[in-house]
Amino acid sequence: MYLETPKKKVNKSGKEVFDFLNDVKNFETLMPQNISKFEVINENRFLFALTGMPEIVLQKKHQTPYSQLTFGAASDKLPFTLTADITEINDNESEVALSFEGEFNAMMAMMIKSPINNFIGTLSENLSKL
Repeated sequence: MYLETPKKKVNKSGKEVFDFLNDVKNFETLMPQNISKFEVINENRFLFALTGMPEIVLQKKHQTPYSQLTFGAASDKLPFTLTADITEINDNESEVALSFEGEFNAMMAMMIKSPINNFIGTLSENLSKL
C-alpha cells in the first residue's frame, strides 16, 4: 500500500525543515489532536498512539541531508515506512511531501487506509504551519 500527501509549502529552508524532522521530539507538535500518547525513546525513536489505535514506535531508517528522511516501524508486525521528501525552493521556503509505504494483506489495508491517509495529511498540514 502506498499513500502520499500533496506537496506543502513550508516557510523554512530545506535545511531547517530537515533539522526539525530529524529531531524526533518535534513530531509531537505535528501530531493530530486525537493523540493519546507521545514518548521519545531515544534520539532516533519515538512512540505514539492515537485514540483507538495501538501504540506505534517509529525509528529513523535513512536520511539524505536536507532532502529526505525515512522513518520506519520498529516492529516487524506492521512493516511500513514514512518518508519526508524535502525540496528547497529558496532560502526561506521549501516543499515537503510525505509518503507512507507498507505491506499489508488486503483486509488490513482496507481497514487502515483511511486512518493512515488522515494521519499523514494532518502531519503534512501541521508541517506547513511551521
